[in-house]
Amino acid sequence: MIASLDHVVLRAPFGEAAVAAYETLLGRRAESSRFQLGNVGLAIENEATTAHLASMAFATESLDKAEHLLQRRNVQTTRAGYGLALDPAATHGVPIALIERKDRPVMSDLTGADEAAAIAGLDHIVIRTPNPERAVAFYGGRLGLDLRLDRSNPQWGTRLLFFRCGDLVVEIAHDLGKGVSAGPDQLWGLSWRVPDIARAHARLQKSGVEVSSPRDGRRPGTQVFSVLSHTANVPTIVIGGLGRW
Repeated sequence: MIASLDHVVLRAPFGEAAVAAYETLLGRRAESSRFQLGNVGLAIENEATTAHLASMAFATESLDKAEHLLQRRNVQTTRAGYGLALDPAATHGVPIALIERKDRPVMSDLTGADEAAAIAGLDHIVIRTPNPERAVAFYGGRLGLDLRLDRSNPQWGTRLLFFRCGDLVVEIAHDLGKGVSAGPDQLWGLSWRVPDIARAHARLQKSGVEVSSPRDGRRPGTQVFSVLSHTANVPTIVIGGLGRW
């Protein structure tokens, strides 16, 4: 039913400033406030409140088939101009849509950075949940995403669920210290993928972006660094490929 994560929507006050910040962060030029990475789009919409990740849209090859299957799985949907909007009661508060997509749009042009130092795609999107079993039932059972990892780590104080979606991961994070509740889920953070983490780190520092020192990632053979500015308040890390630098 779901082929990939098509795009994520970020809403921010002073939308033009947020677009400019993300041009610096991604190393790519926006077109009509939208970026296209190798495996996902990012749309920035102007909103006069606090900046936040607002919604995500999955791609499917047939809206009709997806709508029929979701109804059979007791997920109510509404037809909209762009596709199917899922009932927020079923998604536990996360705005989710499905759109029909056959081909991935053309990747956004570089701002001047070389390809190795620019953001290439999304590695994972993070959703925080107060109820991990409920998340398994929805993302795995109803949406049909492939659950690849379910791990609790007392050292991190977190239970992590990794659902494969195309060539990226929908990560569900649960704070073990807060127990389980019926509260809503929250779209929370983004992890961007780069071909060369050393060159990406140097490019961002040179551009005035506040970044942490690189550190070993939780995935063997990777390194990551946190991005502390130019994100419109979205918790953000950058992850670099295999090996060390």
